[in-house]
Amino acid sequence: MSVETADTLVVGGGQAGVAMSEHLSKAGVPHLVLERSRIAERWRSQRWDSLVANGPAWHDRFPGMEFPNFDPDGFPTKEAVADYFEAYARQIGAPIRCGIEVKSVERHVGRYGFRVETSHGVIEAQNVVAATGAFQVPVVPNLIANASGVAQMHSTKYRNPSQLPEGAVLVIGAGSSGTQIAEELLLAGRRVYLSVGRHDRPPRAYRGRDFCWWLGVLGKWDAETPGPGTEHVTIAVSGARGGYTIDFRRLAARGMTLLGRTVSFDGTRLSFSEDLAQNLARGDVNYMALLDEADDYVARNGIDLPADPEARRIEPEPDCVAKPILSLNLGQAGIRTIIWATGFSSDYSWLKMDIFDEHGRPKHQRGVSAERGIYFLGLPWQSRRGSSFIWGVWHDAKHLADRISTQRKYDEYRPSSQNGQ
Repeated sequence: MSVETADTLVVGGGQAGVAMSEHLSKAGVPHLVLERSRIAERWRSQRWDSLVANGPAWHDRFPGMEFPNFDPDGFPTKEAVADYFEAYARQIGAPIRCGIEVKSVERHVGRYGFRVETSHGVIEAQNVVAATGAFQVPVVPNLIANASGVAQMHSTKYRNPSQLPEGAVLVIGAGSSGTQIAEELLLAGRRVYLSVGRHDRPPRAYRGRDFCWWLGVLGKWDAETPGPGTEHVTIAVSGARGGYTIDFRRLAARGMTLLGRTVSFDGTRLSFSEDLAQNLARGDVNYMALLDEADDYVARNGIDLPADPEARRIEPEPDCVAKPILSLNLGQAGIRTIIWATGFSSDYSWLKMDIFDEHGRPKHQRGVSAERGIYFLGLPWQSRRGSSFIWGVWHDAKHLADRISTQRKYDEYRPSSQNGQ
């Protein structure tokens, strides 16, 4: 069987793979992108029907193309985002092959490069970029293994309220996904319980500017490391229905029952931590701190932006917070569905090299692995806070393309005495 060769092989045809292809082309690096399904497939098949981007169209995009025929201050639908990446790939002429799965990557012995086994044969490459990102495998804690009569699913399987059995719904996880799904179910007339853990709660907009703009002018997107204790804190923000600031107390006032962090299940009853009020207070601190920094920025720089005192109003404490529910019988509460909005883990089992820590996370420096020729793209905090966002991955891809291009020049160098022979 003939073996195909490629200088640089990019694994994954989502936002990271498309960005990587653009910068490799600009750097003159021959490359090939392999995608096991379709370009930006996760936006199409692993998101709920009503999902929109959490950032406005002017912000959550690549520099080389705006969202066509879309309000820059609006929030693109999941279909619009997937279409955007397909159009971008065509615009840059990205050499993407869809429907090809990478099964394994192994280091050659005694020479540079890698042997890549795919569903369509073997490819030998000098460099491999893992552009599959960190959000690969849905995480569902093994906590409620045998809840009789209760359907369970990860948020990636949820599509709309009509797919769920009749009855109440418990959503576990109050980041952007969990909160938006819980509110959609509430608006559909469902009885909804929401288990709220630690979170940051930025304003959707303040003083007439979106929070993405505020994080930019305040330099927060470029923070290189997370603050102490914030490495795994979820962000509660939404672009749904035109964008709004998530307020858990307001959701409770409209009929949603808030619960603390889910901790155990005895076969009938779920138990929750007593941390609900603490988690809400922590979110408030994060929220107010950003408003304070924004006000200081406006005053210090003499910017004419309208005051927004209403943004500082905290809703009254609902009964479910004042008297938290610490134990809940699923049957008596009528809960027929549990949705786990508990995030993702990464799966790099196809990379057959010792380049991961004890938790399976890549060991890298700004995406550059300790293994020569292996690179990662799309990781949270890869180089900065914005690395896992659309525009952030584009900038990280440029850094990796520069590194690959520079390494190729060293590899191609021959002393002048050899050139004459």
